[in-house]
Amino acid sequence: MSDGIAECVGGQQYRLALAGGWIDQPFVSAKNPSPPGSMVVVAVEPRFRFMDFSGMATSTRKVATRLWGNHLPDGDPDELVRILYAAENEGKAEPSGSQDMVGLIYPGISRIDYDADCEGGVFPLRVVSNTDESVARWVERVIHILPVAPRPAGYAPLGVKNLDPAWIGRLGRSGAACFNAIVARDLRGLQDSMNECMLAWEAILPNTVAHPTLTVDLGRLQRAYRDEYGGAMYSGCGGGYLFVAAEGDVPGSFGISVKTK
Repeated sequence: MSDGIAECVGGQQYRLALAGGWIDQPFVSAKNPSPPGSMVVVAVEPRFRFMDFSGMATSTRKVATRLWGNHLPDGDPDELVRILYAAENEGKAEPSGSQDMVGLIYPGISRIDYDADCEGGVFPLRVVSNTDESVARWVERVIHILPVAPRPAGYAPLGVKNLDPAWIGRLGRSGAACFNAIVARDLRGLQDSMNECMLAWEAILPNTVAHPTLTVDLGRLQRAYRDEYGGAMYSGCGGGYLFVAAEGDVPGSFGISVKTK
């Protein structure tokens, strides 16, 4: 990467969120009948610029860059998560979940466990990170990323909340299953966890995939890639990128470099 491109992209890592997303929000984890619920984040080397408003925690990354420049400071990662959370959410009526901060600070592939009895579900009960290079290389090989569309102006994911505890329990278990599958390099297990997460999103927060402002039929697109390749989920609510888990090529996709240090 040239110095000019590196300067434009910046040095802070990106984060990719896999199964279990939304369990980091206290209004979701509070209704989990079998806590803790888990989700998975992956630290991504900043080799190119991801789109804004596309589920890649770019707004939180900008705050991290404002606070610390192109490199994280030395210190306890849990404390850095709290500092970044406070800076990102100051004055916000609907704060972003702390999984964004964990994903931007911890290296490797991390399972984040949330329990509403732990600090109200705002911060994790625990973070379990795997920085094994062979696991990271496997993730790089099987995760394929397809640009879909950024969230449009006027889009809001929380207009409808069907906070069914049974579905929230399934959401939290999808994150644990996702992490276990990655560590075991179990493609079928990874695919199943991603598909399960999407089913949970559609059940509890249907506007994550269907909303009057969206111009892409996100549900139909996800199901088509799920049926063709085995597993697919979105980078976040309202689209952004579609992550496909598969061996071999997925036309039009690109990959990531997992940051392990």
